[in-house]
Amino acid sequence: MTTKTQFRNQAKSKSSTSDKKPTKRIGTKSPPIQSTSIPGLKGKGLLRLGDEARLELRDRLNMARPIFSRVVNVSERTIAKVEADSQTATKLQRPYNEVYRLLEALDDVIDANSLGSWFQSPNEAFEGLKPLEVIERGEIDRLWAMVFELQSGMPG
Repeated sequence: MTTKTQFRNQAKSKSSTSDKKPTKRIGTKSPPIQSTSIPGLKGKGLLRLGDEARLELRDRLNMARPIFSRVVNVSERTIAKVEADSQTATKLQRPYNEVYRLLEALDDVIDANSLGSWFQSPNEAFEGLKPLEVIERGEIDRLWAMVFELQSGMPG
């Protein structure tokens, strides 16, 4: 298992400009961001910026729908339906809420802007697998164990 410093350094080094939100153009007005809660989902639910709607967690991770669907283990179609209709999707609730809680825990030990790229980068702590792949294998408990070790300072 990597140390807290190694983990943070790895996350910072993997951060790229693609993880950052686009900068506002000078002289243009952006519509305000509105949030709509979705029954059963943690957080703000759905964020709307003009005509675009995104799940809050997908927005925080700055992930395209295909990658995000892999993180929460539901189809892109399910995510698209929830984002379009603001309806709850029973299939989405449990994995979304678990990843949301994991993100909140990781936010305590790593720069939040690095999390999206961290999920998609190979990690020595997981034998070179990407955290996304660890989740896809049904081994999210390995990520939780790493968070515990980092928060408590206990060696792995």
